[in-house]
Amino acid sequence: MSKAAIAEKEKFVDAFAEDLKAAKAILVINYLGLTVEEVTNMRKELRDNGVKMKVVKNTYLRRAAAKAGIEGLEDTFVGPTAVVYTDNADDITEPARIVSKYEDDFDVIDIKGGVLEGKVTSKEDIKALAAIPGREGLLSMLVSVLQAPVRNVAYAINAVADSKDESAE
Repeated sequence: MSKAAIAEKEKFVDAFAEDLKAAKAILVINYLGLTVEEVTNMRKELRDNGVKMKVVKNTYLRRAAAKAGIEGLEDTFVGPTAVVYTDNADDITEPARIVSKYEDDFDVIDIKGGVLEGKVTSKEDIKALAAIPGREGLLSMLVSVLQAPVRNVAYAINAVADSKDESAE
């Protein structure tokens, strides 16, 4: 292998290690078995939500993870591997939600593990995180909760007004 090729690979590993360092959520998945169209659709949905997906050789992934200071995922770097990650601290649930949805829809996807805000996480924890509504969903729920008392007062006032109208007739 030429020195230029080795330098190019080392450059890729360094850049990917920086991506992993900045990531707030990292999922390691096996996607083998999806059709090209299914992978394309998943990548598009991920990209539209600010999430990246890279298919990486396990040797490069091991090196990048070591350079990024990520420990505890080495046993997930076997077989076909893709890494799904985001540096968006506002919604670390998004990668888990999207990948989990695809895992439910297509039996061939397998979440191997991940790292959430610096802590190694199991598949079970990732699936539990995926069940939590996203930022927009939580804000919508908050607005509904805040509107409920005002709505109830308005109904009560309206009921009193209606009862006075009926008694006046």
